[in-house]
Amino acid sequence: MKMIADDYLVKDEVTGKYKEDPEQAVRDDVEKHYWLNVGRTIMKDWRLYLMLVPMLLVFLFWRYFPMYELLGCFKVNDATLDVADQLYAGFSYFKMLFFGSTSLSTEFWGAFRNTFLLSFYGLCFGFPVPIIVALFFNEIRSNLARSIYQVITYLPKFMSTVVMTSLVTMLVRQASPLAGMEMGVVSKMLVNLGLISSELGNAGLLNAPQFFRAIYQISGIWETAGYDSIVFFSAIIAISLTSYEAAQIDGANKIAQMRYVVLPSILSTIVIMLITRIGSLLNVGYEKVLLLYNPNTYVTADVVSTFAQRYGIADGLIGVASAAEMLNNVVGMLLVISANTIARKASDVSLY
Repeated sequence: MKMIADDYLVKDEVTGKYKEDPEQAVRDDVEKHYWLNVGRTIMKDWRLYLMLVPMLLVFLFWRYFPMYELLGCFKVNDATLDVADQLYAGFSYFKMLFFGSTSLSTEFWGAFRNTFLLSFYGLCFGFPVPIIVALFFNEIRSNLARSIYQVITYLPKFMSTVVMTSLVTMLVRQASPLAGMEMGVVSKMLVNLGLISSELGNAGLLNAPQFFRAIYQISGIWETAGYDSIVFFSAIIAISLTSYEAAQIDGANKIAQMRYVVLPSILSTIVIMLITRIGSLLNVGYEKVLLLYNPNTYVTADVVSTFAQRYGIADGLIGVASAAEMLNNVVGMLLVISANTIARKASDVSLY
C-alpha cells in the first residue's frame, strides 16, 4: 500500500503524512474536465470550426461514401439490387483485366502504362518548375512587379479545365479550308521553324499520338506552375535574413545563396511536396485527358480513369471499371508508403 501511495502521493517531511502531489492534481483535473475544455475551445473559435464544415462534408460525400461502391469490383453487376445484396464474384474482374485474352486486357495495360508515363513525366519536368518560379519571385525586389508576375502565373489555375483545353485546342488545331480556318498558332510556328512538317501541322497535333504527352505536360506546367509555387515561396520568405547576411560575408553570390542557403532551408518543404506528388502519381486528371484525346491518340493518351469511364459508363461494365480504379488507388497508396519510408530514412523528413 505504501508503494502505491508513493506513486501518487507526496510525503510531508514535517508531519510525516501523505498528501496529493500538486502536479498530479493538475493532471487529474485536466483529464477529468478534458471534454469540457474541448467544448469551450470549440465555442470560443466556433467561426473557424464552422468554416471547416464544408470541407468535412466534401470529404464525407466525395471521398468516404464512394468507398462503399468499391464493393462493385467484387460483386456480380445487377442494377436492380443494392451492391451489398449482389452475389460475390471474387476476383474475376481483376483476372479479366490482368490475364484476359480479349482486347480489354490489352487496353487496360496500355492505359496503365500511359497513366504512369504521363504522371512520371509530370513529376520529372513539372515538379521542379514551381521551385524555380518561387526562386525567381524571391529575387524580384519590387513588390509591385512581383505582384503582377504572380497574378499572371496564378491566373491559368483559376480557369476551368474546359477553357484551358479549348485554348490548347485552338493553339494546335488542324487546318480546315472549308471552314476558313488555318492551323493553330503553335502549329504554324513549329512548321516555320522546321520542327514539324506542314502535313502534320495541317492534320492537327492533337491527332498525332506522338505529340499528345508533350502537349499534356506543357499545358499542365503552364496551368499549375505559378499556383504550386505559393508553398515554396512561402517557405523561402520565412528564411531569416541573417542567413543571407552570413552568406554574403563569406563571399557568396546570388547563385551560391540559392544553393547553400535557400534550397537547404526549404528542403523539408520540397520533400513533403514530393511525397504528396508521388502519392498522386497515378491519379491523372481524367477531365483534361477526356477533353483532349480522341480515338487517334488512344495509344498514348488513354489513362486508367478514361478507360474506366469508357467501359463503365459507355459500355456498362461497371465491375471492370471499378476493378481498374481500385487497382489504380492501391498502387497509389503503396507509392505513398514507399516514398514516405524512403524520405524518412534518407532525410528524417516525412509525412508520418
